[in-house]
Formats: sequence, structure tokens, C-alpha cells
Amino acid sequence: MLPVEVMQQAQAELLDWNERGCSVMEVSHRSADFIDIAEQAECDLRKLMSIPDNYKVLFCHGGGRAQFSAVPMNLAKQNQSADYLVTGSWSMGAVKEAQKYVDVNVVCEPVKSSDGQISVPLCSAWQLSDNASYFHYCPNETVDGIELSEYIDQCTVPVVADMSSNILSKPVNVDRFGIIYAGAQKNIGPSGLSVVIIRDDLLDIERPETPSIMNYSVLAKHQSMYNTPPTFAWYLAGLVFKWLLNQGGVVAMEKRNLEKSMMLYQAIDQDEFYINRIHADYRSRMNVPFQLVNPKLDSKFLEEATDAGLLALKGHRSVGGMRASIYNAMPLEGVQALVDFMQQFSKRYG
Repeated sequence: MLPVEVMQQAQAELLDWNERGCSVMEVSHRSADFIDIAEQAECDLRKLMSIPDNYKVLFCHGGGRAQFSAVPMNLAKQNQSADYLVTGSWSMGAVKEAQKYVDVNVVCEPVKSSDGQISVPLCSAWQLSDNASYFHYCPNETVDGIELSEYIDQCTVPVVADMSSNILSKPVNVDRFGIIYAGAQKNIGPSGLSVVIIRDDLLDIERPETPSIMNYSVLAKHQSMYNTPPTFAWYLAGLVFKWLLNQGGVVAMEKRNLEKSMMLYQAIDQDEFYINRIHADYRSRMNVPFQLVNPKLDSKFLEEATDAGLLALKGHRSVGGMRASIYNAMPLEGVQALVDFMQQFSKRYG
């Protein structure tokens, strides 16, 4: 979901952006007009995340999956491995892609207790390698509904975080990471764009065969304009950054997201008709998966939810059930509408 105000502004400016008599999609990415958009977007993102001066901000092609390849090609040193924490589907996807370029060491995977609760082993149980170039993890798993709130402090190598689904949802100490990357289509803007925040000392160490379009050093030297960038997505991302600042920034977003997720988890936990299998310490604030006790009612639930105007609730095919994605732009009223529907549905069929 994108903020309504952002969509309305984009609609109003679609045919006549900045009183130029044309769309922003028709403006050259090297023009002074578009460079103003790009510079303002970076400035606002830096403000939102308090990004230190010794970090570059890159606006790149592709989503998070493109970075699955870009990270090892830019960071993996000769004869060294890479540590990957697997907490769900997306971090496993990153592992499979990285294995094409580097020897991957999986430090741990989620575990299921005797009562069916899924959690992540304590860091003391992780099997870190002695010669890793970097440590990679995904703080929030959209498919599985697992979120890690603690920082990774036990690593002596650069920490790389795939924050595609929880970036800008709460304050983050950027200087605890070597690289933060995020596909845009969750909390930033439309798909087709990804943001990479990289510490300066991690530039210029890429493999010689790294494609220029995925080479962080090349992109940094060309201000993310080595080739034509996804300009409309970049423009919309800038509007979202402005909207976030006007809402009170990431501190306000954290408060709002906590309220939304607590409301939904409480509705699930208090009704025996629904189940969430993630341990309370690892529950995501962005993606709330849940199952019906009677899975035969899944199709009925989705059908009636759609009729009620509640969309995109079908769980990922790998886990089934339902999943409510409640990113920044989802208002509290949307979550309340879902909770009301769930209560009514369980009364009808429970």
C-alpha cells in the first residue's frame, strides 16, 4: 500500500509535473529538474534514517533479489566465505544466489519447539566461520512473519541487512551495518527500484567480473546514474520520504506500527479460531501470518474478506493460511477493519 496523499500528488502531477507541461516520466534523468528530485530524495532519506556522512546512498535497478547477487560480487574476497543467517524464505533465497559466487556458511536456521512455536536460536549457538568476508541476514521475513529486533553484535566482519520489508518502519542505527539494502515495493515506493546504503570503506573492493550496473563503486561514482535509472519509481520514493517526514519520521512510524501489530496479534491470540505459530519474541510488525484452525475454511475466508474490501490476505504458497502485510502506509483503521471481519467470521463459522 502506498500513502493515499502520495498517490493523489502523483496523479495531479502526472501530465504536468513542476509546471513543465510534461510528465516526470518524460524528463531526462540528467536534466537539472530530475537531478533536483534525486538529490532531494537522498537528502530526505538521510534525514529519516540519520545516515552518517561516511555512507553512500545508491538508487539501483531491480528489487532485493538483484542485491542477492550484487552483495557477494561486491564484497566476497578471494578464498573467503560468507556467513548467512537463515530465518525464512528470503534469507534462504539470498543463500541460494550467493552460492553462485562465494562459499556460503549458514550459521543457523529457525527451530520449532514441541508446542509448534517457531523461533531463532540464540546467537551463542550460531556457527560463525573464521574467514567470512561479511555476515548477511534479513531482519524481517515477509513470508514467514519473523522479525529480528536486536542488532548483530557478535560479528567482526561487515554486517549486511536485507531490510526490504521493514526499512523506515522504525529507527535504525545505520552505523551498525556495512550495507543496508531494500527493494522499494514495501515501505519506499513502487517495484523496480532498490536502495543501497553502503559504508565508504566497502567500495572499490568488488570482483573484476562484477557487472557495471551492479557495481557499487561505479554507481557511487556516477550518483546512481551510470545508466538511465527507474525515474518514476525514484520520483515516487521521494514523495514517500516527504510524506514520512510530515508524519513525524520513523519514530512516529514505529509507534504506529507497534499499535497496529499489537491489535492484530491480540485478535489472533484471543480467538481459538486463529493461530500464529511465531514465538512472541520474533513476531513481525510488518507481516502477520495466521492460520485458521479449520483450513477447509481458507477459501471462504478469502472470498468473504475480498467482498468486504480486505485484499491480498492469502498467505504465501509455501506456508499457506493468511498473511496481513501492514506496512507504513496501512492506517490503523485498516487493521481495525480486518480485526472486525475476523471476529465476525469466527462467530459465523466457529
